[in-house]
Amino acid sequence: MIIRLLAVTGVVLSFATPAPALAASLEPAPVFVWNTGFSEPGTVLSSTPRDLPDGLDRLARAKQIKYATTDVRGHAVTATGMVLTPLRNRKNKTVVWAHGTTGISDKCAPSSNDDVFWPEARIAIASLLERGWTVAAPDYPGLGTPGPHPYLIGASEARSIIDSVRAARELDDYLSKQYVVDGHSQGGQGTLFANQLASAYDGDLQLRGTVSIAPTSQTRALAAAIPDTAGQGFMAMALYGLNAVEPSFRPETVLTAAAQDKEPVLRRGCLNEVLTAFAPPLKLLKGGALPDSWVDKLYQYVEPGRTPLTAPAFIVQGTADEIVPAAFTDILVEDQLKGAPVRYDKLPGRSHDQAVIDSTNRVASWIDQRFA
Repeated sequence: MIIRLLAVTGVVLSFATPAPALAASLEPAPVFVWNTGFSEPGTVLSSTPRDLPDGLDRLARAKQIKYATTDVRGHAVTATGMVLTPLRNRKNKTVVWAHGTTGISDKCAPSSNDDVFWPEARIAIASLLERGWTVAAPDYPGLGTPGPHPYLIGASEARSIIDSVRAARELDDYLSKQYVVDGHSQGGQGTLFANQLASAYDGDLQLRGTVSIAPTSQTRALAAAIPDTAGQGFMAMALYGLNAVEPSFRPETVLTAAAQDKEPVLRRGCLNEVLTAFAPPLKLLKGGALPDSWVDKLYQYVEPGRTPLTAPAFIVQGTADEIVPAAFTDILVEDQLKGAPVRYDKLPGRSHDQAVIDSTNRVASWIDQRFA
């Protein structure tokens, strides 16, 4: 079918519904292998006290951690993050907060940089702490650790999300095996991948459900919509994220010379600097579009809902979202998410970030039901 939707810049465009999953030849085989001689996934490699911003400091004590996880091919990598333990009413359950886009530079790790510990993330985490749940907040691999950040690569995000639960339990043996994942935007997409991977990857952990607020989806439509818009920085980061897992893809083969000149901003800046640097009139892509073969690869790695969910999911979407159009999430929920039960709440007039803030109570109540 053909739908009309609001693109990231507010320009109305038309797109065909994304094609079904790629042929099996492009489907990556699930490989959950841990190399002998390395720490097991979730092992805490370092832990230091972490001062929290105003408000959160009255709710929890926190540690910044480095822990072991795996990449999309099962090889050993490290990730950083935080573990926040509530000061009052502590329960023995863990909720993961999977953050939205911060950038792809090492300085863009929320566990070490309050400038990208976004206000909506702080509000969401506060709501979880108030319920007495320990919060694991991963940065994702490559943000503050060696190697590039595989931005929007769902299986990479998912593994670090699940392994952050193992790390939290290593720090606090009071915590049970039950956990829920709550994420926004990039993190909402990674949360869906965690839901899909959990039964094969989380071992004896018990995923009770996932919450995805404005999750990234409809990769092909986004690839067509973003060039020549204010959202070009997202695509630039996605191309370097693809390069992190597909070395045969070199961003310079598709980026214009002007876009290549902005590469230092990706290495040194975070989200707002990236969006400013790549904004029009800069031309992002040679020929104005990404070749179909690389769109297919992005779809393979980025698109959620290509394998069944393993636990109940709660999807939240603002109808006035300027980053992830509500029409995209409609397609995700109605046509792609299969397996476990899915609840879908649309928030009239709410923007991308406001949807996080205005859904805290309903999200916390839903999580409470999953743990009950």
